[in-house]
Order: sequence, then C-alpha cells, then structure tokens
Amino acid sequence: MAEKKSYSYFIGGVAICLLGAICFSTKAIIVKLAYKETTVDPVTLLALRMIFSLPFFIISAWWSSSKSDNIPFTWKQWLAVAVIGCVGYYVSSLLDFIGLRYVTAGIERLILFTYPTMVLLMSVGIFKVKIRRLQWLALLTTYIGLFIAFWGEIKLDEQSEKFFIGSLLIFICAITYAIYIVGSGQLIPAIGAAKFNSYAMSFAALAVVLHFFISNENSLLTMDREVYVYSFLMSIISTVIPSYLIANGIKRVGSGNAAIIGSVGPVSTIVQAYFFLQEPIHAMQLIGTGLILVGILMITKK
Repeated sequence: MAEKKSYSYFIGGVAICLLGAICFSTKAIIVKLAYKETTVDPVTLLALRMIFSLPFFIISAWWSSSKSDNIPFTWKQWLAVAVIGCVGYYVSSLLDFIGLRYVTAGIERLILFTYPTMVLLMSVGIFKVKIRRLQWLALLTTYIGLFIAFWGEIKLDEQSEKFFIGSLLIFICAITYAIYIVGSGQLIPAIGAAKFNSYAMSFAALAVVLHFFISNENSLLTMDREVYVYSFLMSIISTVIPSYLIANGIKRVGSGNAAIIGSVGPVSTIVQAYFFLQEPIHAMQLIGTGLILVGILMITKK
C-alpha cells in the first residue's frame, strides 16, 4: 500500500512539473507581445511583473511562517534563500527579458532549455548525486527531440551582432536558472516548498524593484494600459502559479527529474507561438514533440 502511495505521489509530481513548465513557457509569448505592441523596456516590464506578484508571495510567506510546526530559518538559510531566489528570478529573468528583444521566442526556448544538462552536471559535480542510467537516457531522448523540433528555427541569415548578444544573454540565463533548480532542490526538503518559494520570490521581487529605481527614471504609474495588462498576466500565469507548481514538483520528484520534465516547455512555446505570434509549426517540430513526450514518460516508470 505504501509503495502504491509512493508511486502515486511521484506521478502526481510529474503532472505538477508538467503544468508548471507549460505555465512558465507562456512568459516568452507575453514578453514578445508586450515588446510588439508597446514601447516598454525590459527592466520596467520585469519590475511590473514582480510588483504584481509580490503580494501573493508575501501573504504565502506569512502564512507558511505562522504555522504551529514552523521552524525558523537559520541565518545561513536566510542567506541561501535570498541568494538563490535572486539568482533564479532576478538575474535569470533580467537576462532573459533583455535577450528576448533580439531573438525569437523559439530561439529563446531552444537556448534556455539547455539547463537540464547543466542541472544534472551540477548535481554530480557539486553534490555528488548519483544519476541513474534511465535519467541519462531520458535526457538524451528529450534533447534529440528538442534538436529536431527547433532545427527549422535556426536561420543562418540571422547572424547579426544583436542576435549573438541575445543568444549569449539567454545562455547565461540558462546557467543561472540551473543554479536555482539545484539550490532549491537542496533547500526545499529542509524548509518546505511553499515557504522556500515565497521567500525566494519575495527577495527576487525586491531586488528587481530596487534595480528599476536605481537604473530607470520613468514612473511605474504612467505606463500604457497594455503594459499593465501584460505584466499582470505574466505575474499570475507565468510567475506565481508555475513557481509554486515547480517548487512542489521538485519536492516530489527531485531537481534532476523536474529539469527533464521541464523540457516540455519548448513544445508548449511552439504551440502558443503559432496561435499568438503566427509562427508556423513544421513536421520536424511535431516529431520532436513526440520524442520529448517519450522522454518524460520514461522517467515515470520505476
């Protein structure tokens, strides 16, 4: 009975990670729409996103800390949560938002989703985590799928300076996000998924707002209505909801498996880009989608 419950718990974690990855993948679509229809800059857009998200994280942080079984953070845990939160959702998001000004949503997903490889390598090199052969095989399968799905997205005539700058920024973003995934995987078992996520995102939001006030002379109260709409949608659909889903999913399946499952994100981006950005879907993208789903199903088996 316990074995069946454990299996259901793991499968539930897979589903949670899938939903979180799909919600998170809407971010690139919303950002590209905001750049297309408004004149907002990356720092302002990111600041509004985090301002709209912050109340949810503050309330959740207060609620998780007021429980009777709550164990207060040590000073090392406070520092670790602050650093990891800022790396994952301040530095990483800022690099991503700037990079999206120069590359398409498809290219952004292609580069960003190299992070599962980085997660597994960091887990092995830093924390001496043993990676099972099935995980490596699942990872290889998903990356073959990603390669096939995005082959048509790479245009040799786009080799401009801005394209290379945007690609480099998003690649660094992938590294910082991998650091967040690995670090959260070590902290969540000790302090809890909801509590970790609430405080980590709160620290990141404060860092983003501070960055805005230091670097930007514009007022956040005089933006076009569309900027507020896109920022609010981004805060709820691709920030608040997926951050809690991913944190809980990591608790259930581990950071390595969560990273592999997150590979479904680019597939979600392809579909959304087709409907919202009029980017075509090719046969190779559909083949890649099938391989990615196979890779995800492989890690749901014992």
